[in-house]
Amino acid sequence: MDSTSAMPESAARVARLLRELGHDKPVVMLPSTGKSSAEAAAELGCDVAEIAKSIVFRRLQDDAAVMVIASGADRIDEAKVAALVGAVGKADARFVKDKIGYAIGGVCPIGHLQESVVLIDGQLLRYASVWAAAGHPHAVFNLTPAQLQAMTGAPTVDVRQNPA
Repeated sequence: MDSTSAMPESAARVARLLRELGHDKPVVMLPSTGKSSAEAAAELGCDVAEIAKSIVFRRLQDDAAVMVIASGADRIDEAKVAALVGAVGKADARFVKDKIGYAIGGVCPIGHLQESVVLIDGQLLRYASVWAAAGHPHAVFNLTPAQLQAMTGAPTVDVRQNPA
């Protein structure tokens, strides 16, 4: 029996996509929610910095989704993102679901419904492996930053807020 049959459809879709990409790690279903980086890290027993969070913005000039993948310990500097891709605004839950295809709290860095701009903050490359959302608030998968770059084709940029 397919192990994805017990998963929510959005997580099963990510699991199938990962298999198609030849990824060797499974989608893991957390007993509690992993909606925030802190919640996911607590469930996984890892450092919050090892969570690859996906933050989505709305590019104002063309209504495109802009996804920034960053360490769960870092905050994103919206001005740095805008300097790279053009003016951006907040993306509400409906926008994220319509453009990316996942609900907030489970936004996966791959398998988007529509083409989107994806950026990876360079601080994420410091870790041997990271955990990313797998399409559902309870679903995650493990990968290396190099695998994340290969799967997304995203450039490495500096978009984190500088520590005070």
